[in-house]
Amino acid sequence: MNKQVKQAHSPIDDVQSTPDTRHIAIDRVGIKAIRHPIKVADKNGGVQHTVAVFNMYVNLTHSFKGTHMSRFVEILNSQEREISVESFENILRTMVKKLGTSSGHIEMTFPYFINKSAPISGVKSLLDYDVTFIGEIKNGDYEFTMKVVVPVASLCPCSKKIADYGAHNQRSHMSISIRTNSFVWIEDVVRIAENKASCELYGLLKRPDEKYVTEKAYDNPKFVEDLVRDVAIELNKDARINAYMVESENFESIHNHSAYALIEQDKMIS
Repeated sequence: MNKQVKQAHSPIDDVQSTPDTRHIAIDRVGIKAIRHPIKVADKNGGVQHTVAVFNMYVNLTHSFKGTHMSRFVEILNSQEREISVESFENILRTMVKKLGTSSGHIEMTFPYFINKSAPISGVKSLLDYDVTFIGEIKNGDYEFTMKVVVPVASLCPCSKKIADYGAHNQRSHMSISIRTNSFVWIEDVVRIAENKASCELYGLLKRPDEKYVTEKAYDNPKFVEDLVRDVAIELNKDARINAYMVESENFESIHNHSAYALIEQDKMIS
């Protein structure tokens, strides 16, 4: 009995903090795909309660064998039950301090819903968008990137030009990643993408709405190159945005592959 008590109170070796003799630093080490509830303010003054998937990393110097993985989870759970967007930078700085590192990286990906009205009937329905907040600290400097994936419709200009009957169209995913100098609503990014598509998507359509979106796309054909260029023009005009990357992947309806285009621009060095 005394032996068991003695063993229970014996110090446990901290293997992660032991020296490593290979002298190779690690750029990122941490945990991936941990879920945690969050709350996000929307542009209409409400709050959305959703669940985010977190990836959390720090750098590791060549001196130590490993990092303390449990501390990443402790940091998430030390917040309120739901993490707010406003606390995102604080979580990152806490992580860097608690792990004793010079750099850290957090990705927070979550579904975001916008209540949309169909163009003719006005019937309302929710449409979901994938949003990722990316925070990074290097030597004390904080950098924030927001990525929004917007599903839209595109119609092929070439198909419209050469076909006697209609034109082929497809769903497209437009991804817009921005670094900003002031606050930008998720809805603002969504609206830029949807305005430059052949037509936006809706969760629910009645027959008059279906006729409208079909004809709107036909009257507004766009190549994948057109989509990214048109969005880039709008991002270039927005003084809140310091840098961006805009991508479009068109899931082709007459091919077993996707069409893809990307534009990346750092407005601070252009």
